[in-house]
Amino acid sequence: MPAMHTAARLLKLTAQPPGTPSIDHPKPERLLRGNPMRETWNLVDGALPAGQVYCGVWRCEPGHWRIAMGPTERELFTVIAGRCRVHDTRGGFEEAGPGEAIYIPPGFEGAFEVLETVTKNYMICE
Repeated sequence: MPAMHTAARLLKLTAQPPGTPSIDHPKPERLLRGNPMRETWNLVDGALPAGQVYCGVWRCEPGHWRIAMGPTERELFTVIAGRCRVHDTRGGFEEAGPGEAIYIPPGFEGAFEVLETVTKNYMICE
């Protein structure tokens, strides 16, 4: 995994970041369909005055699993390639493709669905 960047300097994110990603799969109890491999290049891991910020590139194969944001956790991501949906517990969803972004608020519960292998830039704040 590449070194974490926390110094006050610019950082360019690309669809093919250097280094080796962290690889994981959704927890079995959260799976709704498939068992997609997820690759994460977390390029920023820095403290905020009252929390933490993470920023990087994430790629995932098609699949569908439940998600739950913590009470102070929020994410903004922009899709670079592929398509995904974020479903809420009331049956609604937002779908995003290349050049589109979704904001997931604190305390959100629902599901993440990858329709076509997706690559996204993300920023998570807690």
